[in-house]
Amino acid sequence: MTALQKSPAAAALAEFSDFNLKMARGQKLLGRIKDEHVQIATADKEVVFREDKTTLYRYKPTAKRTLGIPVLVAYGQVGRYTMTDLQEDRSMLRSLLALGVDVYAVDWGSPTRSDRWLSFEDYVDVYLNDCIEFICREHQLPAINLLGICEGGVFSLCYAALYPDRVKNLILTITPVDFHQDQAEGRINHGLINLWTRGLSAEDIDRLIEANGNLPGELMSHVFSQMTPGATLSKYNVGLLDTFDDEKKLLNFLRMEKWLADRPHHPGEAAKQLLVNLYNNNELIRGEFELGGRKVDLADIRVPVLNVFAKDDHIIPPKTTQALRGAVGSQDYSEIGLDGGHVGVFVSGKSQGVLGKGIFDWLKKRDR
Repeated sequence: MTALQKSPAAAALAEFSDFNLKMARGQKLLGRIKDEHVQIATADKEVVFREDKTTLYRYKPTAKRTLGIPVLVAYGQVGRYTMTDLQEDRSMLRSLLALGVDVYAVDWGSPTRSDRWLSFEDYVDVYLNDCIEFICREHQLPAINLLGICEGGVFSLCYAALYPDRVKNLILTITPVDFHQDQAEGRINHGLINLWTRGLSAEDIDRLIEANGNLPGELMSHVFSQMTPGATLSKYNVGLLDTFDDEKKLLNFLRMEKWLADRPHHPGEAAKQLLVNLYNNNELIRGEFELGGRKVDLADIRVPVLNVFAKDDHIIPPKTTQALRGAVGSQDYSEIGLDGGHVGVFVSGKSQGVLGKGIFDWLKKRDR
């Protein structure tokens, strides 16, 4: 055996020693990290409008304005808009700001049991509408650009169909449209939330909402974690260990965990509409979904539409989103398919500069 060669025992001992050193460095690093080091959604903004628990933010500009029409970002109730500004170098909002876009975002707040009877009508006809009316007045514009994300994309679709004069351009990202297209590609690990909800009867959902007054955020966190059980089981050992002696990677990991842990409750009546009318009955794509006695007809959306989807989205599979193409009445319909999964579209290193730039370029051609 030469000096350069090691016996299996010596190699194993060296690997164990390296592991212990890494653990020691990681423990020391974790001991130094405080909550203020793991802040998310820190882009500079101000409150410009409030209604009940809904808050409208306007972001401070970071570049000269390049678009004449502002963009309102609307997230859903199953998560928080803060995912769009997770950290400085992983932020769709900062990308848009750097390109000269005037950005607003709506925060639905933290619903409680007292919000049991808030419905899609409240979020579309009242809160979203009032935010858009405020922005239109502030800018003296008849319509603005609306960017909906996930369930917020469903809110945005409903709004654009019912209030077509208030939307200049419509951008949807990772938004379900045909809730029964989840198995179209035959990938058994995609669309499991669709299967789970279809396995619940209307009576099951009624009992769930009556018992809690809402759809608990903790329950949805559990459901999402069980969709990828391997990753869920390994992220706090293998996944965390990979970041343990790299401060930047560790902070990235902790910021994502902070966002995942902050899952709000979903108001009861709106949750029933989401689970029964949309996931179970698939009423949106069939033109049967009603808000306040009015049918939401996607064919009434005739403004330009950009539909962004994630190619490997296991929560909102691509086909459930791409169904929008044949449903809207717009003659100006575009798609952007991005690599990655549901959240990765916004926070992965690969998507930075792609998502924001793609949205900006599309809007720039229609900013008139």
